[in-house]
Amino acid sequence: MTEESREQTPMAVSAEERSEMIAVAAYYLAEQRGFSADGAIDDWLEAEQRIDRLLEAMRGRGISRSQFERAGLRNALQLWDAEPGN
Repeated sequence: MTEESREQTPMAVSAEERSEMIAVAAYYLAEQRGFSADGAIDDWLEAEQRIDRLLEAMRGRGISRSQFERAGLRNALQLWDAEPGN
């Protein structure tokens, strides 16, 4: 696949990629609350919801895999703080 076609390919992730994204997001959520042990399940569930909303929004906006890879997951996750209702 050429770089040009990657730029135009809509964002799609495998189940494994989604799971990895959720794990990273859950880690960042735990980090934000000081890694207290009593919130791990809540962190995972919140991360799942956020990742699913993020992926849906990216598909809706036509974000390509290449664009996502350049921005990186951590930068994408930081956008949550900037969006109302999060």
